[in-house]
Amino acid sequence: MSIGFIGAGNMASAMISGIIKNNIYKKEEIIISDASNKACDKAKNELGVGVATSNVDLAKNADIIVLSVKPQHYESVITQIRDSVSNDKIIITIAPGQTLQRLKDLFKNDKLKIVRTMPNTPALVGEGITGVCPNENVSSEELDKVCNIISGFGLCEVVAESMMDAVVSVSGSSPAYVFMFIEAMADAAVRDGIPRDKAYKFAAQAVLGSAKMVLETGKHPAELKDMVCSPAGTTIEAVRVLEEKGLRSSVMEAMKACTDKARSL
Repeated sequence: MSIGFIGAGNMASAMISGIIKNNIYKKEEIIISDASNKACDKAKNELGVGVATSNVDLAKNADIIVLSVKPQHYESVITQIRDSVSNDKIIITIAPGQTLQRLKDLFKNDKLKIVRTMPNTPALVGEGITGVCPNENVSSEELDKVCNIISGFGLCEVVAESMMDAVVSVSGSSPAYVFMFIEAMADAAVRDGIPRDKAYKFAAQAVLGSAKMVLETGKHPAELKDMVCSPAGTTIEAVRVLEEKGLRSSVMEAMKACTDKARSL
């Protein structure tokens, strides 16, 4: 059994690293292809994987094919490989906006096994979360196999396709929002006298620890927030200003814009 990645960018590298680290596939069972020889050489040298001579070569030889190219390249790549993809193979996609119906139409094959996914960049450190949606041709055993692959670089959640555009905004794109929040917190700390390297460490660890509390305690975020807010204290004063400045509405509007954009791709 082999797995191939068409596209050897950051997300593919993150996925491959996790897959190898967790012994889901051996290096020699993984092949990649990319329009950039530089990207292929980097993946070969840093990850130890094989390099296909072309996208068609990869499609013929890999049992599972991951389309890890940007959305605008899907049509051209699928046009290249569709005659080389047999019905026993599994296609995994990672791009926003590429619906199962569109993918089926591009492949011109109603019997193909396709799993639409939306990972995020924390996969680079093994802390990603990926939304997963299979088409009707994927068996429960095959879906389990795909979820096992994804578990190599983070959490896996099976969702209805109607949720996938919202998954883009709440996890696929959201690391950017979190990085902006960490940067803003660090800037404020620097203003108040903390050296920048320490400011980033304090801010990032606070976000990491807070996220773990949500995941591991099972408590509602509002309840956890209330635990920090002492009467007439410093935290509730900061919360008051965040509410006054519209933090929640800003986040919600930004995510709505993100979801709308994903739907339009």
